Amino acid sequence: MEQPPGYIDASHPNHVCRLKKAIYGLKQAPRAWFHRFSHFLIKIGFNGSKADSSLFVHSSDNGIIYLLLYVDDIVITGINVSLIDTFINKLRQEFSMKDLGNLNYFLGLEVTHSKKGMFLSQVKYARDILIRADLHDSKPIATPMIVSNHLTTDGPLFHSPTTYQSLVGALQYLTITRPDITHAVNSVSQFMHSPREQHFQAVKRILRYVKGTLHFGLNISPSSNLNISAFSDADWAGCPETSRSTSGYVIFLGNNLISWTSKKQSTVS
Repeated sequence: MEQPPGYIDASHPNHVCRLKKAIYGLKQAPRAWFHRFSHFLIKIGFNGSKADSSLFVHSSDNGIIYLLLYVDDIVITGINVSLIDTFINKLRQEFSMKDLGNLNYFLGLEVTHSKKGMFLSQVKYARDILIRADLHDSKPIATPMIVSNHLTTDGPLFHSPTTYQSLVGALQYLTITRPDITHAVNSVSQFMHSPREQHFQAVKRILRYVKGTLHFGLNISPSSNLNISAFSDADWAGCPETSRSTSGYVIFLGNNLISWTSKKQSTVS
């Protein structure tokens, strides 16, 4: 920290200002705000999740409240409506906040409510990726990848590695509600450090598939079945260069898809 030009104190040149309140625009502001907010939540009985630092849970005899925090955007859910209302009133007494009602949009995720439950999608976010890649008018394709084709490190380098990395990173965030492209996206993400022309063509194929399936997403509905079902698969030494396997698994809670992971690698001798 240094004194800014025009405000230098000649008698105390090594002194700096001490902030009494975090201000937007400073690198320290989000950290200071998170510390302030999380300290208040813990004070009133919330526990921070060990798996996700932005998730807080309050459990009592009256019910459970889940709170998700991203900077100054907050999502609150639970079963007991009166318990949630009481908690929101506490938040208003401590912070200046605005209740936006039912969740409709959060960090690129669109939420549609119905009698059957919720539908999660990323239509606007997917369109933005297509526009960024200049493929918004492209012809849709039926599948995100050709299973028989294995990507390698051969061939000419792609002329813009930054563009490649940006598009693949954006597609990785899209997999939150699109498990159908997870395996394909993870396949191209393995070449982020040195993408080839063939890798970019594979990315374009994924984007053309997304173009034809913009309104795909996850449907989450109540289920009386709380059994957890898991399915896994592997290509068994599918990589022609390293003889590694790329495996994936999908997990269902009741009738709902709750997690999808692909790109677990293991060496097969």
